[in-house]
Amino acid sequence: MPQNLSIAVLPFKNMSSDAENEYFCDGITEEIINALAKIGSLKVTSRTSSFHFKNKEVPIGSIAETLNVTTVLEGSVRLSGNVLRITAQLIQAEDDFHFWSETWDRKLENIFEIQDEVSLLIADKIRENFGHFEMADHLIFKQTNNINAYEYSLMARFHKNKWNPEDIKIAEDYYKKGLEIDANHVDSLVGLADVYSFMAMTGVMPFVEAWEKSNKLVEQALKIDPNNPEAYYQKTNSSFFTESNFNDALKFAKRSIQLKPNYVESQQFLSFLYVLSGDTVKAKEHLDIALGIDPLSQETLFFSAYFDYMTENYAKSLKQLDSCLEANPKNIPAHSVKCLCLLMLERFDEVITYYDDIQIQVVEAEKTGTLALGYAAKKDQQNALKYLELLKEQAKTPDGFSADSFVFMLYAVMGDIDMAFDWVQKGIENKSSLLMLRYADPVVGSMRLDKRYQKFHKIVFPVDNNASVKMGKKELLDESSAFNYRSKLMEHIKQNEPYLDPTLTLRYLADQIAIHPNKLSWLLNDKLGKSFNEFINAYRVEHFKQLAKDPKNAHLTLVGMAYDSGFNSKTVFNTYFKKETGLTPKQFLKGQQ
Repeated sequence: MPQNLSIAVLPFKNMSSDAENEYFCDGITEEIINALAKIGSLKVTSRTSSFHFKNKEVPIGSIAETLNVTTVLEGSVRLSGNVLRITAQLIQAEDDFHFWSETWDRKLENIFEIQDEVSLLIADKIRENFGHFEMADHLIFKQTNNINAYEYSLMARFHKNKWNPEDIKIAEDYYKKGLEIDANHVDSLVGLADVYSFMAMTGVMPFVEAWEKSNKLVEQALKIDPNNPEAYYQKTNSSFFTESNFNDALKFAKRSIQLKPNYVESQQFLSFLYVLSGDTVKAKEHLDIALGIDPLSQETLFFSAYFDYMTENYAKSLKQLDSCLEANPKNIPAHSVKCLCLLMLERFDEVITYYDDIQIQVVEAEKTGTLALGYAAKKDQQNALKYLELLKEQAKTPDGFSADSFVFMLYAVMGDIDMAFDWVQKGIENKSSLLMLRYADPVVGSMRLDKRYQKFHKIVFPVDNNASVKMGKKELLDESSAFNYRSKLMEHIKQNEPYLDPTLTLRYLADQIAIHPNKLSWLLNDKLGKSFNEFINAYRVEHFKQLAKDPKNAHLTLVGMAYDSGFNSKTVFNTYFKKETGLTPKQFLKGQQ
């Protein structure tokens, strides 16, 4: 059985007559991705990488290879009035084998029930074919009683995912409209909180005002849904950027991942937190998980470049940053880190002139600080002091946190270590929003030789007392229970031949022997070494062989006997027969003559 239990959910195609329903199809796809992402042992490709292939004619095998997944889900959505049709099919990527497909016709008001049904069936079929993982009895719950509130949230998310100032304001309006209809719609509360945190970090809205709005919405959401992973991710960001609280940021990021193991944003942020604190082993561990989930995301690739920068692999970081900027020339964080990379590579003139010809909207402090660092590193004292004074003036403004952090770095580069540590002391007292980000930066590496550095490091990055994120396997049955259920299973197979039912599923079989599907899946995989399909189809193959050997059945076709043995597909029959016997059915029959 493949060890790489993994799936990519491709964007569902819009089969509606109205092209404007595209947002709805994207929303359905994202809901299924989010539902499957809650399953710890199943690697689910994140939205960004899956949507990379939207409207592109790329072979399934190539997509699977690029995303490193064993299974691909593709489907379509047709919305006509209040009637919804969803089709979906699962494809085993290795041999382009379409091993399951289904169609649902439902009323739109039952959207959450159908999303749950689809997600559970997809997870079941992957587990039946490829191996064990645990899953909850439900993956999606009813979000709201008002379908219009839900539709507004989908429209808002459609625009929010474009991550630019114009669309983020459209998203804000849609979320507000949804909350006017249902003030307790958690997805809209958290989505709007995310909008405001974006506005805070990009200057679309004043920093303090935006974060206050975001934090208030998050607390509202958690009162309604205390186990919302997206809300905990927002608390991670707030703890870092507004409270400079390393342990709280770690705690909330880990909680988010416990609730949603495939949550790439939280995996990225954990990597970011650990690399800042100097724990590069844990940082790399979470970065690799993020890259596995979302290999084509520019955000994930940026975090990879940042890891290389922080671990002083400047040439590699610069190469990745250039790639990010080629994909998106307006990637402000990539520009910022690239300037620091050039500084550490002693390309000072490039740093000084960096923002001269770049047509992007950058806060003035970023430009001023970059110039100041370039001149200071070049030993141009006059210009360094000139821009230091300008930074101090800019730091006095309500949103002067960025300028203030550049003052700290500039002191370090200019060799004024005492003033740099004075800034750190004040930063701790004032909970400077960028203290953690700047304190560990290679640019201020000269401070590490001072005995005060480790003292302050323990304050800025206290020892991680939060529990580790544990996703390891556990035994679902003790030895005695496993033995008893195995005996019960084998007796049921012998007496009742349930494998002859072509509609048999893991859940049906579990009901028949009164065991939870998770426990039956674990029993088959860990105690019998087979997936559900391998286990059941082996019995079907043996039954076919007995039918084929009986002269009374000489008038039956191969496919007819396969169906009588419980198979419901000629392709599945041929695949499993060859797997079990090493022969095709025709070769087997020829050998019996």
